[in-house]
Amino acid sequence: MTTSLLGALESLLHPQNIAAFALAFTLLALIRQWTTRSRLPLPPGPPGNLIFGNTLPPAFAYRHFEKWTQEYGPAFTIRQGLTTTVVIGRLQAAIDIMEKEGAATVDRPRNISAGETLSGGMRVLLTPAGERFKKMRRALHAHLQPKSITNYAPVLEKNAKRHVFDIIEDPSNHQDHAKLYSASVVMALAYGKDTKSYDDPEVQAVIRCLTRLGNNLRPGIWKVDTYPFLKYIPGYLKELQDGHSEELGLFKNQLSTVRQQLERGDEVPQSFGKYLIERQKELELSDDETAYLAGSMFGAGSDTTASAISISVMAAACYPEYQQRVWEELETVIGKEKAPTMADQDMLPQTMAWVLETFRWRPVSAGGFAHKATKDIIWNGYLIPKGASVLGNVWSVGRDPEYFPEPESFNPQRWINEDGKLREDLRAHTFGFGRRVCPGQHMAAASVYINTALLFWSFKIRADPRSQIDEWAFTESANTHPLPFNVIFEPRVASNTDGVKELLEDYGL
Repeated sequence: MTTSLLGALESLLHPQNIAAFALAFTLLALIRQWTTRSRLPLPPGPPGNLIFGNTLPPAFAYRHFEKWTQEYGPAFTIRQGLTTTVVIGRLQAAIDIMEKEGAATVDRPRNISAGETLSGGMRVLLTPAGERFKKMRRALHAHLQPKSITNYAPVLEKNAKRHVFDIIEDPSNHQDHAKLYSASVVMALAYGKDTKSYDDPEVQAVIRCLTRLGNNLRPGIWKVDTYPFLKYIPGYLKELQDGHSEELGLFKNQLSTVRQQLERGDEVPQSFGKYLIERQKELELSDDETAYLAGSMFGAGSDTTASAISISVMAAACYPEYQQRVWEELETVIGKEKAPTMADQDMLPQTMAWVLETFRWRPVSAGGFAHKATKDIIWNGYLIPKGASVLGNVWSVGRDPEYFPEPESFNPQRWINEDGKLREDLRAHTFGFGRRVCPGQHMAAASVYINTALLFWSFKIRADPRSQIDEWAFTESANTHPLPFNVIFEPRVASNTDGVKELLEDYGL
């Protein structure tokens, strides 16, 4: 590169020039918005800086959005740079805008950081609507639809039993045991592998990749998503580029092992990876797309499930009166001689009500993930313009006082009708909205159910009087986890832990 070109590049990348570019882009966007503005207003929202828009808190934005929902209404507008975002914070508004208008909100806004750079444009969660999204989603649905859960039951039960045994051996690390359960299930379903140790390098690699994704999905963490020209600054995205190389290598190596087993003619357990390899041409997937799609099982079930299990344990210690109701149901329906299984789910409404309330009370993906409007949407006299981001704030939707009275209270009974059955008129939107609902929702819900049922059957989970639990202490990542907390696991179906293990000896075999 010539000296003159280098000098020009250095000049362009000078902080003052970058700021000038940002100002120019923002002014052009504002002028375009003013000159093309519809007669209908945007939903009202908090005032922001004329040039840069609204300032979001660096952590727990979803909690702040709930305050704005209470102030401005069920849908409010914020702006960051060139991006207009309409945040949905109440249940009926979410149904009207994100469910009934599902075809117009199936797209994702451009995500340069976590989507294009970290994920190479191949992570289903962030892939824009189009042919790639359709073919990857179609392949996922084939293995994650509700009727497929019965095929997963042996894997879920076997690993849930191991989860109980791990807690018996080392109760202080119960959150790590939940992560091992989740990673083991995903490794089995994705690649047919049997993972036994939390220290397994593959488990640690999975957890590292998911932690990285969650940290980089926080709103506003990467300014390149507001000001796209920043992607051209040398070295700016290197951290994400290195992360992409690591996780793509992990996904390709895992799938390569399955491919080699098939080529050798080995007996290969059924798995999503095997299914994709055998139908790769039919599904029209490249090698990298196939590897990422198999790896998407991690996002579909591992990180979120581990957190949801720990949230269930936290709630048990904090709300023993409701844990008692689940014990009573397990005593009546299951007894102490046999442990609950996947097949018992429909007979355990109190247990499922507990699961649903934990999903609502402390949702894992609390802030949700933004959709993109592909046409103008008119709602209650307001305009959601084509191209705007539409964010269903899961935290706020689950706190709609019209549908969830006393929303900050933990109360599983809100999910039970007068006949003692689960209500069919109420739904938790923990897994997203419309046509972007998480494809792994059924597997995740089944995992949280079987672990909750088996843990409550095995133990009385009590608060540790030496260590108070902070119900608000969670990680700042997009998929939140409770910060470390202590509880006491007291044997319930037997007088000691050896008795619990003896009762579970043949479980899941």
